[in-house]
Amino acid sequence: MGVVLRGAAMLLALLTATVGTCPKACHCSERGGQTSVQCSSRDLRAIPADLPEDTVTLQLASNRITRVPAHAFARLWRLQELDLSGNAIEAVEAGAFQGVAESLRTLDLSDNLLQGVPKEAFGRLRAKISLSGNPWHCECTLQEVLRELRLDENTVNEVSCHTAVREEFAGRPIIQVLDSGVNFCSFQRKTTDVAMFVTMFGWFAMVIAYVVYYVRQNREDARRHLEYLKALPNSSQSSSKDSDTASTML
Repeated sequence: MGVVLRGAAMLLALLTATVGTCPKACHCSERGGQTSVQCSSRDLRAIPADLPEDTVTLQLASNRITRVPAHAFARLWRLQELDLSGNAIEAVEAGAFQGVAESLRTLDLSDNLLQGVPKEAFGRLRAKISLSGNPWHCECTLQEVLRELRLDENTVNEVSCHTAVREEFAGRPIIQVLDSGVNFCSFQRKTTDVAMFVTMFGWFAMVIAYVVYYVRQNREDARRHLEYLKALPNSSQSSSKDSDTASTML
């Protein structure tokens, strides 16, 4: 009997270690072998680190989270639903969703402070994603990121350009702008070409200015040297006249 009890205790300890404890600020519930973690409206400033490993649904909406760091959910290999809406997220780091790319089905990042994301932020994420209500800056990188994502069709028209590389696109839904044939990457290349031209012109102007200065300086030095040479015979003749005068007086 004692052996059975010890075995049960060890099994319970193993399961507890595997699943993990529920964060103090959250409420965890288990149904049908699936764990749901409710952390919404808890004034959280960061994503809890001690989430149960068997978490399937994670609610983190309406907190004060400012960033999604790399590998934030790497341990949650069963995670299917993730709600990060209504926070103050300004940055999603590269590799933020590494480890859940295969399992995640829905991701809500709406109503945050995102202006852009790196290309590696979402990786090979297959989830349906909501990105509405963010102050997006429409440019080449964002265009390339969006082309790889599966956007929520119910909110896709609410993903708008707060600012853009061209002012005329500000305030318009990103998808509508892209569907009209606009290519933000071509604008970036043109801007880069102009910047390179301006930089090259600046260096060229500096070289020309230096050459002009160098020539003028050499001319001035040559003129002074010539005047010096011209002055030498006069000094010799004056010395000779002074010697003759001295001899006559003697």
